[in-house]
Amino acid sequence: MDQDFPDMDSVTLGFTAEELEQIDDVAFAHHRENRDAAIRELLDQWLKARDK
Repeated sequence: MDQDFPDMDSVTLGFTAEELEQIDDVAFAHHRENRDAAIRELLDQWLKARDK
């Protein structure tokens, strides 16, 4: 449970080795190796593509 957001649900994701490699590529190229930011960016791209 995150202490900053006690009322929010948490989600656990599992990634394949290929997906982790893509996340790390985005993290290194765009987010100063911040894997969390890379995951948010890729999730945002996926959600926008899904809405089209």
